[in-house]
Order: sequence, then structure tokens, then C-alpha cells
Amino acid sequence: MKTLKKSKGYLLILLTFAVLAGCAESEKKEAAGRIDENETKTENVTKNTSTTAKGEKKQIALQDSKLEWIGSKVTGKHNGTVSITGGELFVDNNEVTGGSFEIDFNTITVLDVEDAESNGKLTGHLKSDDFFSAEKHPNGKFIIKSVSNTGGNQYNVTGDMIIKGITNEISFPATIVTNEGKVTANADFNIDRTKWDIKFRSGKFFENLGDKMISDEFNIKFEIKTL
Repeated sequence: MKTLKKSKGYLLILLTFAVLAGCAESEKKEAAGRIDENETKTENVTKNTSTTAKGEKKQIALQDSKLEWIGSKVTGKHNGTVSITGGELFVDNNEVTGGSFEIDFNTITVLDVEDAESNGKLTGHLKSDDFFSAEKHPNGKFIIKSVSNTGGNQYNVTGDMIIKGITNEISFPATIVTNEGKVTANADFNIDRTKWDIKFRSGKFFENLGDKMISDEFNIKFEIKTL
């Protein structure tokens, strides 16, 4: 009789271990499923946000392309240019699908100051660490992530703007025309300079600036043409 009771006791213990092992294995499978699902979601996000770069690569015509800037302050504004030094666009079925272009902040010019000495001082200041840090970070870049048509030759362009080694995503409207295999893209928009650590005389970071305050937003206007 005692032997029978012991056998029943052993059987109960074995059944308990079997149930616990089954639950543990089920939890492992569920966890693995959650990991796989998260990995899939991450992969999909990456695919959805990257540029397709589909189609034919067309080099940017550097001599025919230009970038202009306007900086505003309480007492007025200044304008000038920065040279586009390289880049390409990808075109598929007459639609731009991706690409990038580069600029060199060492080429920055001021067009509205005629006095040579004053012009030199302002240009040097723009190249300094107060603004674009041209010596430390000479190259800026814009990398297209998506281009969506909003009607006719009008598009919305989204991409990463890199200035002073800092990357921020921006979006802006652009006019893009493809004719006989060549692309002409024009855009005119504002960006907040403080997002790229350009805080000199910014009202967000300094008080009591009065008429010395400089606007956080500066205007970019460019025309990109391909060969």
C-alpha cells in the first residue's frame, strides 16, 4: 500500500515538471515571435525611409548649379552664395528617385557688402565657429530620402541636411523638370540654424540682444542641373 502511494506521488511530481516545462517552452516561442516581429518592423522602417536611388545616375553640372543664402537680423539682412562641389541625381521614368549634393563652406561669399574690408570681416565671421566652422567642418551635404509629386512639376522633397557634422531631416517644396534626359531642380525654403549648433546671437539662447539679434531661420535657394 505504501509502495502504491509512493508511485502516485512520483507520478504527480513528474506531471508537474512536464507542465512547467511545457509552459516555459511556450513562453520562449512567444518571446522569439515578438523578437522576430520587432526585427521585421525595424527592417520595414529602414526600407521605407531610405532613398531608392533607382534608375539612371546623372552627375550634377557644377558650373550651372548654384546655392544662395539669406540671413536676416533686426537691422537688415545679408545674402551670398556657397559653391556646390559635387553630387548626383537618380532618375527613373523621368522622375527623380534619389541623390545628393555637396557644398564647401570655405567657398561662402557675401554679395551685398561692397566695402572689401567689411566684406572680408563678415565672410571670415561666417566661416568661424560662431557660424559654419568651415575649417573643422568644410563640407555640407544634402541626401534625398524621398521625393513625392504634389501635382505637375511640383514635388515635396525630404532628406538629411548635414552641417557642421550634424544631421537633421528637413522637407521642402521643389520644382523639378526633366527635359531630354536632363534635370533642373529649384527650391526656396527656410531652415532653423540652431538645429545645427549655429546659435550666435540667437534669441532662443541669449537674452537682451536688442537690435543685435539675428533670426534663427535663414533662407536657402538653390538651382540644381544635371549633365
